[in-house]
Amino acid sequence: MEPLVVWLQMPRPPVIAYRRAFEFNVAPAALWAGIERVDQFERWWPWLQEFRMEGESLAEGSVLHGVVVPPLPYRMRIRVELTRCEAPVAIDALIGGDLEGRARLRVRPNDIGSLVEVAWTVEMMQRPMRLASRIGLPLLQWGHDRVVESTVAGFRRRLNAADT
Repeated sequence: MEPLVVWLQMPRPPVIAYRRAFEFNVAPAALWAGIERVDQFERWWPWLQEFRMEGESLAEGSVLHGVVVPPLPYRMRIRVELTRCEAPVAIDALIGGDLEGRARLRVRPNDIGSLVEVAWTVEMMQRPMRLASRIGLPLLQWGHDRVVESTVAGFRRRLNAADT
């Protein structure tokens, strides 16, 4: 008799990998000036709560803390440690808390103003979110993408309002 071999499918880790480029109609220096207005972040974006920053400005070693509340019934406490911050072109960060991973942002001039490339890979650390991701990762990705879209649209509005 042949031995019975059963392959168990291991669940995928609850990871969201994201990479995208966005255009803004302002020069990199003006865009960076907007990014540095961390005191306005919570007011600009309703999905961000309890925001605070350790450090005087966006600089290597500064740490941002907040609670992300996407359009789904969960909240995530996050910590973002800036490991590289080079105005007006680059930010690298380590993410901790209910999400863990790495993120980066690059800014460069283009024909209309600036091209901003963002990329991150984060793993959900909350046990309920890890379980939900086994069957609902597309829904979690949808919630993530709505937060990103809201952030970019709001930031564009703020930058354009500053120009007028």
